[in-house]
Amino acid sequence: MLLRIEKYNIEYKSVWDDFVSSSRNGTFLFYRDYMEYHSDRFTDYSLMFFEKDKLVALLPANIQENVFYSHQGLTYGGLVLSCNTKTSQTIEILGRGIEYLQQCGVNKIIYKSIPYIYHCHPSQDDLYALFRSNATLLSRTISSTIDLSDRLDYAELRKRQIKKADKLNLTVCESESFAEFWTVLEQNLKENHQAVATHSLSEIEYLRDKFRENIRLFCTLKDDKIVAGCVIFETDTVAHTQYISALEEGKENGALDFLFDHLINNVFDKKRYFDFGTSTEDNGHFLNEGLISQKEGFGARGVVYDTYQIELTK
Repeated sequence: MLLRIEKYNIEYKSVWDDFVSSSRNGTFLFYRDYMEYHSDRFTDYSLMFFEKDKLVALLPANIQENVFYSHQGLTYGGLVLSCNTKTSQTIEILGRGIEYLQQCGVNKIIYKSIPYIYHCHPSQDDLYALFRSNATLLSRTISSTIDLSDRLDYAELRKRQIKKADKLNLTVCESESFAEFWTVLEQNLKENHQAVATHSLSEIEYLRDKFRENIRLFCTLKDDKIVAGCVIFETDTVAHTQYISALEEGKENGALDFLFDHLINNVFDKKRYFDFGTSTEDNGHFLNEGLISQKEGFGARGVVYDTYQIELTK
């Protein structure tokens, strides 16, 4: 296979996006409009792999101090592959990519793989190619995911919380009130975690306007006031809870449990997976057992998000 590698530029935008839409493991996070909302923070170094004139793979990426990252602004983001790209080709694609980056003066590759739940067709060829290239595991975080085709039963505590909320006549709806929810979210993050949201309100509203079918807000209401909410990032196969938050009142009356139950059983019941996101810190070395216990109470079980490292200099 004669491979040609091109560094992404704006002239390729439609070609890039078309490839993502027809790939076997791409999601809306890889569309250029999503990747570039924070272009002021990252120096893009995305690569495109051509066999003659046919695009066969993409690698969303940025570069910082001679380190090549599969894009730091994305939750996941390894090689995006076409349905026709085979394992032997993937090995060559990664190998040629390593050679290309060495020639460009890169001394290290940090590679985030795409968890299998996001694949429309099996796409772990890159993990085998990484093994063949002597990549080492740098971090492993664990997310909690429900297989919606074969669900496990809820824990008794979750059932009680849902019943409590139901008796209080709480309601769940899809909402456009991102500003109201962001006030709840930012207050919780500051008070309980000394953290801020990955996306500012203006950024999430910009992305929601670009990807209305993929970025959706659902809220639990009491007397028309948001007491709990969840921002869902929806892909072809996964409903992923990107942000979750509740007022103290909502936590006490089971508003989040009520919301999750509605999403799992009514809104996203035809998806393959419902993913609650990760419950780890320090590159996976610390597990927040209280947080993961709540997610597992809905029948969610572990799916890993892996990051690998390839040293290019000795």
